[in-house]
Amino acid sequence: MLRATMIRTKRFKLGLLALLVIAGCSTNADTDTDTPASDPGPSEATPRSDLSVALTLHQSAYMQGDAVIADVTITNLTKHNVKLLSWFVPSSDLEESTFVVTHGGARSDFMGPHYKRPNAVDHDFVHVAAGASITGQVDLARFYDFSTSGDYAVRFELDINDLVPSLAGTGQLVSNAETIWVEARPAPAPAPPTSGSCSATQQAQIAQAITDAGTISSGARDYLSGSPSATQRYTTWFGSFSNAGWALAHDHFVSIADAFATKPITVDCKCKKQYYAYVYPNQPYQIYVCKAFWTAPATGTDSKAGTLVHEMSHFNVTAGTDDHVYGQTGCKDLALTDPAAALDNADSHEYFSENTPFQP
Repeated sequence: MLRATMIRTKRFKLGLLALLVIAGCSTNADTDTDTPASDPGPSEATPRSDLSVALTLHQSAYMQGDAVIADVTITNLTKHNVKLLSWFVPSSDLEESTFVVTHGGARSDFMGPHYKRPNAVDHDFVHVAAGASITGQVDLARFYDFSTSGDYAVRFELDINDLVPSLAGTGQLVSNAETIWVEARPAPAPAPPTSGSCSATQQAQIAQAITDAGTISSGARDYLSGSPSATQRYTTWFGSFSNAGWALAHDHFVSIADAFATKPITVDCKCKKQYYAYVYPNQPYQIYVCKAFWTAPATGTDSKAGTLVHEMSHFNVTAGTDDHVYGQTGCKDLALTDPAAALDNADSHEYFSENTPFQP
């Protein structure tokens, strides 16, 4: 049965700053904590000096009803303008897990939406002049799990090529770390489902897309029920063959196909972003479709059916995939360089199920 659900989002107007680590002041709570924070430290990667980033938290301690406000300032240290991909720029409508939040040695889950997007175009970028900065503000409590009282270590961390795809080479954009005390509060949750956001025409297209998604996901499941081997189709999307990898992909598609066949799928049509769709991984089986979904073909590459497979793979109860890369070219490269990540990548599952062009 189809019904619609709307998530209200607010887009925050930004100001920006730059790359690399800028050491900042750390705020330490003087309140007792039951479990100390433990920050594993920035990822080991080549640092960059094109940009710098600074993190500021407004308080040292936050009670249950307090917003956990973080300001992130990015500064362009170069002598030329840079274009920052807005998907990764911090704002009130945080679209990617760009913060590392740890408590007691464990990383807090990102509870925000997972999107399927088309290739970035110019309006997806924020232009920052040489020497200029922009600042974004985020309520971390809307996007990260603070369900246990105690000290939390927080920093902003991002691969520089995610934020600035045009930069050559690799590196990390990492802020100073802040330590705060947070009182336990319920994990953030999307707004409750509503109905009526899909027109009759849209409902008919969604019903067909669910049917087609069931067909291609069950086809992928049946393919992986065969004898494991380094087939062209498997290695293209999931990389070097292993029995364990094949078994994992099979398990994923068993769950995905079963969801399309037996679970009550809810679809929301109110999203106005230039994306295909998004979901919250802990909110099965609710899918929010956006503008690019309606112009996608019914089947084939980046289709309506494939989009639903992509989103269904994100749910923790199915495959719990992430978004490491988008697009067929990116997914093929990921399969070559990091098969484990390919097996955790939603677009890789979509392209494996769409199988367009056909591969044996």
